[in-house]
Amino acid sequence: MNLQEKLKHLPAKPGVYLMKAKDGQILYVGKAVNLRNRVRSYFQKKKHPSPRIRLLVEQVADLEYIVTDSELEALILENNLIKEHSPWFNVRLKDDKTYPYIKVTVNEDFPRVLLVRKRLKDGARYYGPYTNAAAVRDTIRVLQRLFQIRTCGKEIQEGQQDRPCLNYHIGRCAGPCARLISKADYQGIVDEVCLFLEGRHERLIPSLKARMMQASAELKFEQAARLRDRIASLEQIVARQKIVAPQEIDQDLFGLARDEDLACAQVFFVRGGKLIGREHFILDCSLDDSSSEILTAFIKQYYTDQAMIPKEVLTSGELTETDLLSRWLSELRGSKVYFHHPKRGAKKALIDMVTANAQEVLDVLRSREEQKAKAITRGLWELAHLVGLEEPPRRIEAFDISNIQSSHIVASMVVMIDGTAAKDHYRRFKIQSVESAPNDYLAMQEVIRRRFTRGLREQQGEMETTSFSDFPDLVLIDGGKGQLSSAAAARDELGLTIPFISLAERNEEVYLEGKAAPVILPPESQGLHLVQRIRDEAHRFALAYHRQLRGKDGRKSILDQIPGVGPKRKKALLKHFGSVKKIRAATVEQLQDVEGIDRKLAEEIYQYMHEE
Repeated sequence: MNLQEKLKHLPAKPGVYLMKAKDGQILYVGKAVNLRNRVRSYFQKKKHPSPRIRLLVEQVADLEYIVTDSELEALILENNLIKEHSPWFNVRLKDDKTYPYIKVTVNEDFPRVLLVRKRLKDGARYYGPYTNAAAVRDTIRVLQRLFQIRTCGKEIQEGQQDRPCLNYHIGRCAGPCARLISKADYQGIVDEVCLFLEGRHERLIPSLKARMMQASAELKFEQAARLRDRIASLEQIVARQKIVAPQEIDQDLFGLARDEDLACAQVFFVRGGKLIGREHFILDCSLDDSSSEILTAFIKQYYTDQAMIPKEVLTSGELTETDLLSRWLSELRGSKVYFHHPKRGAKKALIDMVTANAQEVLDVLRSREEQKAKAITRGLWELAHLVGLEEPPRRIEAFDISNIQSSHIVASMVVMIDGTAAKDHYRRFKIQSVESAPNDYLAMQEVIRRRFTRGLREQQGEMETTSFSDFPDLVLIDGGKGQLSSAAAARDELGLTIPFISLAERNEEVYLEGKAAPVILPPESQGLHLVQRIRDEAHRFALAYHRQLRGKDGRKSILDQIPGVGPKRKKALLKHFGSVKKIRAATVEQLQDVEGIDRKLAEEIYQYMHEE
């Protein structure tokens, strides 16, 4: 069914729609109260006023939709699909990384505190997500120091008694594995950890003081001293927190700043009337997206992954779906969640502060990007002057050889276009001409010859065109004068005139063709920084391939070398006997008992195993 037919048969029901390009890539995910009306509105004969929507409609080749029971279900599904596919035409987080959470494994007998990247429905409690993994690790270390909560991977059950580890002896763990604390007492510590992570210090500190007084009354002075130190540390943390609300209320405050196709959303966390933390997120957006649309889209994505929902959400602008968001978050929280866009008073002043922080982050980011762009431009011009080019080299390719002895000699080709890594153009090679002792010169000649021979054949129409047909303006060889001469010789055989240079790692010397002495660029040279960066990337890419091949070899066994024994029979043999040692000890008759092994193959396996 083509696109027009699908448009005719759209149901008048709530749901989610996915617009796709010719190659199947998802371009946009949206939701609708009425799929028929909403989706058809994109394809009306009247030209759409939004340039972004016009561009989207021009690229749409296919359409899918999912019917839901309600608009709220559609909202939840839309959020999940946007997070999964990161469609180009949706407002989306600029970083595609997974943000960290703090996980408290309350589903275990003796819970742990961990840094994790995924939030699962496993009964544990999650706090976050956070944008700074280093800060999360620091928090976990503070928890160990203050509460002696364990972080090890042991499966501990009540009554178990092992030797305590080093963390116990340095005061970083209460020692549940050695039965040095009861399950009930340990659970009390876990409850305190959760209060700390929720910012509930007003409940935590009085509880600790009561326990300290009780321990002192029972003459447990060491325990009382530990509690005293814990209280003192917590009071120092609380003293640094700013009181922003007269009531003990939980709030999330959202401020948005934008600069053309980039936006920054800043979130302040208020718990019990005190500001306990903040995070910022960078968003990619379209020029014709309004601030209300951007902020609404971000809040939907943000709370999809949030473990804690506050009672009140304050925003720097009006949202496009306030009522729906309130219903959704109220359902997640289990009680009413209120949205406000304050226009005057203390709350307005607070939101202005959040927005000012968002603008500050965005200004710093833009400034860094501008400085980086200037550094790249300067570096490219320096390289052009170095090798005698009239224009900065737009495409630079770097080659590196990686081997250990003569095992798995491989090469890498990495590409920078306009000073930025073009990972889609990276290639890797298994060297075939060097079989005995390592010879980087011959290996480099082979990879240069193969790369440019393939490129010439593509340009002449002998092979399907790939990125090999795009020739570089400059080639960087990892190594010294010898490697450069070998690579240039292979290039000359093919009649090419592309300039080659090399970078020797020991003293970071640049070798040029036709010059005996290397060029020593000053340490502050942007051209040097550029070639160092691409050289290091080539080295990393080659080394990663080398490790991958070594890993495959490490997973092989003698069974992989026996003719007639494929993955299926190998699995059957190991399942039947349990190990290679037991297979070697088996008789021909015992080998025949394995499913798929006949007499002839059993004799071959037996003979091969005993010859080895």
